[in-house]
Amino acid sequence: MGVSTDPRLGLGHQDHPLLGHQVRDIASGTVGRLMAVVVEEVPTHRGTRRVRLAHIRRDGGGRELATAVGNIEQFDGIPGDPGKKTG
Repeated sequence: MGVSTDPRLGLGHQDHPLLGHQVRDIASGTVGRLMAVVVEEVPTHRGTRRVRLAHIRRDGGGRELATAVGNIEQFDGIPGDPGKKTG
């Protein structure tokens, strides 16, 4: 997916089928709403690298969690419970 020209999305934000839906970060188990997918340059020991990051906002609020887009899955359960997942 490329950078979107959709005026509802911010500069550098990408469209994603789960935007606005409840998702789970597989790596941390965090459940929340997918707020944005962006391409960011991340520093590494070999210089900078571009990565696609998903930003998840927990239902209780607070800071958004950034994780790799490949680490998210749709979640149709109860936060804190393994529950059921879709996909």
